[in-house]
Amino acid sequence: MSRLMPAAPTARKEASRFAKFLVVGAIGFVVDATVFGIFTHLVNLPAIVAQAISFSAAVVSNFTLNRYWTYPDSRSKRIRHQLVQFTAVNLVGLGIRFVIFALVATPYHNLVASETIVQLTSELAEFISSYLTLGTAVVTVLLWNFIVNRYWTYNDVR
Repeated sequence: MSRLMPAAPTARKEASRFAKFLVVGAIGFVVDATVFGIFTHLVNLPAIVAQAISFSAAVVSNFTLNRYWTYPDSRSKRIRHQLVQFTAVNLVGLGIRFVIFALVATPYHNLVASETIVQLTSELAEFISSYLTLGTAVVTVLLWNFIVNRYWTYNDVR
């Protein structure tokens, strides 16, 4: 039984880190979605280009918040080194996002635009389907980012 006792505080600490990571991710999603909306609907860039820009803005936000809030005890690595690691993890995540966009954007658009659900204008169907695609990509990459960042970028925390 005493052998199990040390695991409980560690599990709670990791659960707390994951919860903070989720909050940071939610903030990052707001940054991502806002920038995505600006570039798709105001600047009229294609969704695939806009999501790359919005993703970059979210990475900067997420690195800053994770470094100082989620992992404040991660200080044995230089900030530049961690930023490079964090960026590398997120670039792989961006690749995953590109694949997801390529695979689900059209099916989501077809589903949303189909008359079996509801009659929508093509603009509204595009708007809804682009955000469904973005949401799918963000959720998929979430687990990738947490696990790899926890055990590579922030591996200096106990």
